[in-house]
Amino acid sequence: MELKKVGVLGCGLMGSGIAQVAATAGFDITVLEVEQKYLEKGFAAIEKSLAKFAEKGTLKESLDAVRGRLKGTTNNQDLADCDIVIEAIIENLEAKKKMYASLDGIVKKEAIFASNTSSISITELLTSTKRPDRFVGLHFFNPVPLMKLVEVVRTIATSDEVYESAYEFAKKLGKVPVRTSDKTGFIVNRLLVPYLLDAIRAYEEGVGSIEDIDISMKLGCGYPMGPFTLLDFVGLDTTYYITQVMFDEFKERRFASPPLLKRLVMAGWYGRKTGKGFYDYTDPSNPKANKL
Repeated sequence: MELKKVGVLGCGLMGSGIAQVAATAGFDITVLEVEQKYLEKGFAAIEKSLAKFAEKGTLKESLDAVRGRLKGTTNNQDLADCDIVIEAIIENLEAKKKMYASLDGIVKKEAIFASNTSSISITELLTSTKRPDRFVGLHFFNPVPLMKLVEVVRTIATSDEVYESAYEFAKKLGKVPVRTSDKTGFIVNRLLVPYLLDAIRAYEEGVGSIEDIDISMKLGCGYPMGPFTLLDFVGLDTTYYITQVMFDEFKERRFASPPLLKRLVMAGWYGRKTGKGFYDYTDPSNPKANKL
């Protein structure tokens, strides 16, 4: 089936980014939120991001043309005629399942349901609907307008047609899709999370300072940022949640949260978004490593 109308569930950091990218690619977008204030915040972020692209001259159309394809709503019924619905709400299994269940009888039966989850089982999510063959994972990366990768996740129930449609849809967004199966962590987090956790353990064991470990991985491996800078960027709370899901699945130490990560999250130090994590962001242009 040809995908033209896109529904996006959630207008937070990821949802607004997905909506922006899809609108820029020529799709008609309807973004669903629980309250108008969240739509306004998300659309303000989209406007700011689009303005930067326009200033750089990288938008193929006028701002008005892209804006004209974006619609926000708090009414589930407005997603009824969408061809694909992409969920990007809070990383919580029950919240996601409740959302899908509420929409399953509203959105047309031939529509594809997709989730942007980074860690939750796609198979477990599809059990909340009556369209298991039309359910996939579409895992975008932050910031969505800039990051090229999309993990296209297939379950044992996903039909060939739906899987190929989702893959081609990601390409039409200007992304580079990769195929993966519904194994916890998919490709990127399956490999990335143990690396980040090992960096924390190395620090806990006195291998090096936060700054020296970051510098070593940047200059020694050519990474754009060190593990602690990346952890603060992703969010320590997000990483901690992913470790819980992955450890629950595999029961292996490499997926278990180090004590320091748990304590930082308990203290409310989530990284850049709270101003404190492994680094202190009192001066965002010159963050200083915290003494932990």
